[in-house]
Amino acid sequence: MSVEETEVVVIGAGQAGLSSAYFLRRFGFEPVVLDAGAGPGGAWRHRSPSLTMDKVHGVFDLPGFPKPPGGDGSRQAAEVVPAYYGAYERAAGLHVVRPVRVTSVREGEAGRLLIETDAGEWSAAALVNATGTWTRPYWPYYPGAATFAGRQLHYADYRGPAEFAGRRVVVVGGGASAVHVLSEIAGVAAATAWVTRRPPEFRDDDFGEDARREAVAMVEERVRAGLPPQSVVAVTGLTYSAVVREALAKGALHRRPMFRRITESGVEWDDGTFLACDTIIWATGFRAALDHLAPLHLREPGGGVRVDGTQVVRDPRIQLVGYGPSASTIGANRAGRVAARNVRRLLTAASARPAA
Repeated sequence: MSVEETEVVVIGAGQAGLSSAYFLRRFGFEPVVLDAGAGPGGAWRHRSPSLTMDKVHGVFDLPGFPKPPGGDGSRQAAEVVPAYYGAYERAAGLHVVRPVRVTSVREGEAGRLLIETDAGEWSAAALVNATGTWTRPYWPYYPGAATFAGRQLHYADYRGPAEFAGRRVVVVGGGASAVHVLSEIAGVAAATAWVTRRPPEFRDDDFGEDARREAVAMVEERVRAGLPPQSVVAVTGLTYSAVVREALAKGALHRRPMFRRITESGVEWDDGTFLACDTIIWATGFRAALDHLAPLHLREPGGGVRVDGTQVVRDPRIQLVGYGPSASTIGANRAGRVAARNVRRLLTAASARPAA
């Protein structure tokens, strides 16, 4: 199998990947973007059909190409956002190869990186990894989970309220995803209960630019220390969005502390309180999809990858975007610009180096 050589490969065509590719092109590079999806849209392609644009936590413009203003808020986000991303790819002239699943990134020849995929191999001098988190749903372990006779699913597999009609549902998680589920299934399900590890924090401000920067900075501290990142949303709290207001109006946001164990027919707390249920929805977030980078041994003893801005400290050839502070739409565009600048600096220095 032949190896295709290029200067820069971007893995992933979500917001962070497209932003990185856009700025790389502005700096004179022609990045190859490898995307696992069958079409544009990144993780948005897989969102629940019930998640309409008027419920979305936030969709930020991609650089250099504002999304169309207004529009019908009742349209599915899984249609609107991928259409916008597809138009962006065409307008920005990005070379996106799909569907391509990257299996590993390892050392190649002459100090280059070898990107192995199910559609061939690429050799690159630099790599921007923008694989995000959607493919790595996090399921926390609780005693007795294997004995539960009902249904358990992660938010990644949630497809709307209809299938929970008449069910007794426990929703686990303190973020926007959990509230989205509760706002829809309350009144459809026979009963709902909301369970979180920590009391939820509601914000009554408009979460402006300063607050967003502060949230990004808090997550950035962890990745600089080589610790697994928190999500940006986890540190921002819940704003009184349309979804939150709907859930409140339905009386669905009466939070309970985390249960101790799961039984065959429900959940049980430390004080012996028992709640019968037949469905548990884990809205417990996602982890960074970085398994394909394992051959490069980038992880620190703390379990995370130490990143300075977007640059991996252990290997400056690699930029991580959509990781830590740029894992939400809040920081993705800025991360794309930073990653592209880092790549330009790296490759400019390499070209100026005298041949051995």
